[in-house]
Amino acid sequence: MTEHYKMIRGELYDPNNHNLFALRIRCKKMCQQYNSIEYDNFLEKCSLMKKILKEAKGTFLIEQPFMCDYGVHISVGENFYSNHNLIILDPAEVSFGDNVFIGPNCGFYTAEHPLDAEHRKLGKEFAKPIKVGNNVWIGGGVSVLAGVTIGNNVVIGAGSVVTKDVPDNCVIGGVPAKIIKKLDNN
Repeated sequence: MTEHYKMIRGELYDPNNHNLFALRIRCKKMCQQYNSIEYDNFLEKCSLMKKILKEAKGTFLIEQPFMCDYGVHISVGENFYSNHNLIILDPAEVSFGDNVFIGPNCGFYTAEHPLDAEHRKLGKEFAKPIKVGNNVWIGGGVSVLAGVTIGNNVVIGAGSVVTKDVPDNCVIGGVPAKIIKKLDNN
């Protein structure tokens, strides 16, 4: 079983495997290229981003700079917008629904390291997917951790750390993020 196969299945894998390392280098070079495109060259930025990501539907804009690990595990829906300094560590799937708006300096981290020191010393890690629903607004400086699913019609306050699943129609915030209020979905 390959390390890539273990990675996408959520099993312990070696991120320093030469094939995975080569995939990350390829992606990071494309991100570097993306970040150096002139700001107003939207066609070139869109074209390159479609090569980086697994899927990008319709209209989207990811402000520079942007970084990810593999890219091929990231999907963005229609009308997606991310402000500057989006970081996605994507050894597992990261999917964003339609009408998702992300503030500056946000991170989505699917990679985790074992609690067991012996496995950590070996450099082993595992990953869990992140899923973001439709009509989600994520404030600046938010971190979303591995394995989290964020429902539809959610607002996440700036600076929050999202460690657990978030139901539909609510405002959350804090460290760790908790529900602040329910939203009327009329």
